[in-house]
Amino acid sequence: MASISAMAGPAGAVDGTLTLYTSQPNTDAQQSVDAFMKANPGVQVTFVRDGTTKIMAKLEAELAAGATPADVLLIADSVTMEGLKQRDLLMAYPEADVSAYPDGTHDAEKFWFGTKLITTGIVYNTAATMVPTSWADLLKEEAKGQVAMPSPLTSGAALIHTATLVGNLEAGWGFYEGLAANGAQAAGGNGGVLKQVAGGEKLYGMIVDFLPIREKAKGAPVEFVFPMEGVSAISEPVAILASTQNPEAAQAFVDFLISKEGQELALSQGYLPARPDVAVPEGFPDRSAIKVMPFDAARALAESEADTARFAGIFGQ
Repeated sequence: MASISAMAGPAGAVDGTLTLYTSQPNTDAQQSVDAFMKANPGVQVTFVRDGTTKIMAKLEAELAAGATPADVLLIADSVTMEGLKQRDLLMAYPEADVSAYPDGTHDAEKFWFGTKLITTGIVYNTAATMVPTSWADLLKEEAKGQVAMPSPLTSGAALIHTATLVGNLEAGWGFYEGLAANGAQAAGGNGGVLKQVAGGEKLYGMIVDFLPIREKAKGAPVEFVFPMEGVSAISEPVAILASTQNPEAAQAFVDFLISKEGQELALSQGYLPARPDVAVPEGFPDRSAIKVMPFDAARALAESEADTARFAGIFGQ
């Protein structure tokens, strides 16, 4: 407890109220808030939870009306955070201790901070005859008409995944043109992909890591692959809103999430912690086997409309 309190903020200086807007699942959000308040008993935290799109719509409506009660934002992706940063809606926290993290995990100017690595790789049904090891395997004859993936038109993680693959694979957009020609289907989100592959409707899919790994542990006939070229990742970043009424408590909340104790909480929830000195969840390979492709959030933000339009054109959406 003393260790957590020390990491959470200045001793005896953190009190008052804090409002968190988050896209975390309800159980995870409650656990995060409870752990923070246990370490910082002088702070009372309330949270509002919804999907990132709806949380952002609520925040934008409040900002347009003149004020928001939110102090801290914990959402799925860095592209959304980058947009808020460019509009001067976030508060920098230059004193945050990120020494344990590799470059690129957090915003270089410390406006937002990654808390997890939620990667997108390949899921396959164990009835499949081909075991994929590469993104290129989804272009093979064995995968013809058998690939499902979330659409970047409806999934922020899928948009980041698309931008990452286009920016890192030699074929670029040609990879997605090949997928479309091979009968791949893009629709909805990650949950729909899992349902199709686990149910045998499709044999292969692109999906965030924790869903098939969790379902495999429950007995579902699925396996998850980290392709040899690498994976994309969203980092579920946390940021302080520039309008916060309690910057000290907001900074303490950031400190807690990126501390080793906060990262161990993420691990206990079944996620791959962003901090490399924390273990990986059961069912995940060693960190050395997980290659995360580089990703530029600012560039992805600038190109997001063009990327979604091009994807829609390729898949006829």
